[in-house]
Amino acid sequence: MLSSIRIVLVETFHPGNIGAVARAMKNMGLSQLTLINPRVFPDDEATSRAAGAKDLLEQAVVVNTLEEAIADCQLVIGTSARERTFDLPLMDLESAAELMLDKATNGTIAILFGRETMGLTNAEMLACHRHLYIDANPEYPVLNIAQAVQLVCYELWRQDRKQNQRPTKTQQAESHPRQEEMKLFYEHLETVLRKTNFIIPQHEGRVLDKLKRFFNRAHPEKNRIGHFARHFSFG
Repeated sequence: MLSSIRIVLVETFHPGNIGAVARAMKNMGLSQLTLINPRVFPDDEATSRAAGAKDLLEQAVVVNTLEEAIADCQLVIGTSARERTFDLPLMDLESAAELMLDKATNGTIAILFGRETMGLTNAEMLACHRHLYIDANPEYPVLNIAQAVQLVCYELWRQDRKQNQRPTKTQQAESHPRQEEMKLFYEHLETVLRKTNFIIPQHEGRVLDKLKRFFNRAHPEKNRIGHFARHFSFG
């Protein structure tokens, strides 16, 4: 299941952190690394800090946008030490790891880690289904990005070993739509809402953002999204 989990670093500033993240991932059996607009990559410092995980750096995927990084993912987890104003389900490390391993049986999972100085933006968190919070000293809860990745990967490794010792599940895992499919669904939904004057150009408000939060929170199965799409149509 660990092979289906992707670590996504957003606009990493220090190349050494990329190398340290690769090493942390390989320590715990993860191999998918995606970089969104890193300041410098490849780089000798990244290679040096990666130590024996140079192969992960060589296989790393570099993209320009978050949309590209998560297009094929069925579950997206955003990591942040800060509380956000919108109502995104908050999960601790243990429960998040259990959820990710459960969903990884039937699709790709992305875990987003933000910039060293400011983390993930609210817009990036809105693209996520869950908010992962690593419990730490409330007086100083901010972790180095490689430390945060190490903790998350360790818990995934630990939970994976526990699940492998349990009897094999016979039921089919739920199938969820990929983010590229959700993008098409949101485009269709927006078109319908505008044509029916539910969204008025002069007073648009934040209807679409609220609907995206609703669907991300609900994280509906693929067949449910198909039902919604058929329902929001003109026949």
